[in-house]
Amino acid sequence: MNPNELDAIDLQLLDCLQNDASLSNVALANKVNVSPPTCLRRVKRLTEGGWIERQIAVLNSDRLGTELGHGLTALVEVSLDKQGSEHLDAFESRAVAHAAVQQCWRVSPGPDFMLVVQAIDMPHYLSISQALFTQDANVRNIKAFFATRRAKFTTTWPVLR
Repeated sequence: MNPNELDAIDLQLLDCLQNDASLSNVALANKVNVSPPTCLRRVKRLTEGGWIERQIAVLNSDRLGTELGHGLTALVEVSLDKQGSEHLDAFESRAVAHAAVQQCWRVSPGPDFMLVVQAIDMPHYLSISQALFTQDANVRNIKAFFATRRAKFTTTWPVLR
C-alpha cells in the first residue's frame, strides 16, 4: 500500500482516534476488526505519514476558565496595510508566538487573518491587543467579536464516507 493513500481501515482508525485517542491498541484493534499488531503498525504509519499530527487532551474550557479566570474569548479579524508575503509571514509569526492566541488563520477575501484569542478579562485583552496590533505599524484594521456563548466546539473531521 502506498503510504500516502488511505484505505477504509485507515479512515476507521483515524475516526476512532480523533474521538478518543486514549483507547488502548487492543481496544482500537477490536473497534476496526484488525489484529493488535496490524493496528499498531497502521497507527505508526499514519503518524509517520503526517495523517496524525499529534495526540492531545481537549480540556473543558468552561471548567478551566472558571478555575483560572480565562473568561474572555475574542474572535479577531486583522487586516494589514501591506500584504506582501514577508509582511504576512511577520505578522503570522508574532501571532502564533503569543500564548493567548489559540488559533491563527490566514483568510481570503476580507481580512488577512482571523485569530481566536483567550484572555483572562478585558484588561488582559487590551494588553494582548497592544502587543499584537497597536505596536505593529502594518496593522491597518482590527475587528474583535467577543464570545457570549460557545454553542459547538469540535476537533473532529468527517473522515468516514
